[in-house]
Amino acid sequence: MRYYDSIIDTIGDTPMVKLNSVNRGIKGTILAKVEYFNPGNSMKDRMAIKMIEDAEKRGDLKPGGTIIEGTSGNTGMGLALGAIAKGYKCIFTLADKQSQEKIDILRAVGAEVIVCPTSVAPEDPRSYYSVAQRLNEEIENSYYPNQYDNLSNTVAHYETTGPEIWRDTDGKVTHFAAGVGTGGSMCGIARYLKEQNPEVVTIGIDTYGSVFKKFKETGEFDENEIYPYLTEGIGEDILPANVDFSLIDHFVKVTDKDAAIMTRRLSREEGMFVGWSCGSAVWGALKWAEENLKEDDLMVVILPDHGTRYLGKVYNDTWMKDHGFLEERDYASAKSIIGKQSGEDALTTIKQNALVADAITLLTSVSVSQLPVVDEEDEFVGSLSDTKLLSQLIQDPGLKEKTVKDIMQQPFQFVPANTTLDVLSSMITRENPAVMVRDTKGLPRIITQHDLLESIAEA
Repeated sequence: MRYYDSIIDTIGDTPMVKLNSVNRGIKGTILAKVEYFNPGNSMKDRMAIKMIEDAEKRGDLKPGGTIIEGTSGNTGMGLALGAIAKGYKCIFTLADKQSQEKIDILRAVGAEVIVCPTSVAPEDPRSYYSVAQRLNEEIENSYYPNQYDNLSNTVAHYETTGPEIWRDTDGKVTHFAAGVGTGGSMCGIARYLKEQNPEVVTIGIDTYGSVFKKFKETGEFDENEIYPYLTEGIGEDILPANVDFSLIDHFVKVTDKDAAIMTRRLSREEGMFVGWSCGSAVWGALKWAEENLKEDDLMVVILPDHGTRYLGKVYNDTWMKDHGFLEERDYASAKSIIGKQSGEDALTTIKQNALVADAITLLTSVSVSQLPVVDEEDEFVGSLSDTKLLSQLIQDPGLKEKTVKDIMQQPFQFVPANTTLDVLSSMITRENPAVMVRDTKGLPRIITQHDLLESIAEA
């Protein structure tokens, strides 16, 4: 007889499948490592079990304990399968942008799920990071794996996924591409492959709204790069310990729309019913390959999870149309919105050392509601909003004699020119009254709620 003692023994040894359609016209061979063949339908099964078993060895996870983790869904599924096999309870915190399918699946395997807001800072007590940490402190005999900083995450892929890729390509892999979220799969695999052949080129796939690409290229953690995005499972607004930038040679950023469309193409053209970040990984990999891959090269791309997690999103035509991802409903973009702004006058700004009284005069004289604040080198360092300023002055009229630097808010976020109106509308709120975008000449422009309403009116 041939059987497994438990479901977790079936993890690993996933197949690699050659792409034949979506890469048409691109040189070289591109293989997809299809990780939805794992029992939890994602590659996170690998690291989830590794984190559990390493915690057991250290004595951090004891019999009858509770596993508490912040997850985008897939890590939670892997942990839940491990908990079932080993007799633990699970509590998972998820951001509210995650699909309902992910929430339902986790509850189906016995986990308690707590949904937290997406649009808060990681250190905010309401964030899914903070809630998981607090529950770990409050609940006796609980364990918080912390997949972002738990290096068992990277080790799992160094010990399993990397060797599988090397073995199944007979050591001929020349390029490796994967989405970067916690960083464990990207860096664990990259470390193994580069140890076998230092010439292997590694490409990390990032999303707009995430800090990774700019940090890799400049060493700067730019909070202005951070803004809400829809794609699940890749990108971060923090720097996880598992992300070793020295192992990632290049980064490619992918929009929500491009990722969603490629996800559907993989299903329709390749027969691979995969998740949203799989579309990101393939789109980014192909974008890099178009200019860099040679005829004899062999690229491997990780497809992390299964399409069942996204039936209500990227595989739902109505949802896709409502987000401007299908041609039947095409939202205006930031580029088209700033294109309608009259003239080519320079953006109105104010110096941080100017008096608040001067800011009031400027706001009224040029009839604007928002003012970006710049330093002496014209770098954006803050912002002023007329409604916020009015509220402050009513409470303390003496603020007029202070400098702008004393009362300014955070600088307005910069967004890509192809950001669609629906995403812009979710970003422009009472707390964040404007965003900024660079025009075709690289000059900064501002988009306010008024601009969005005007664009809708003209549609």
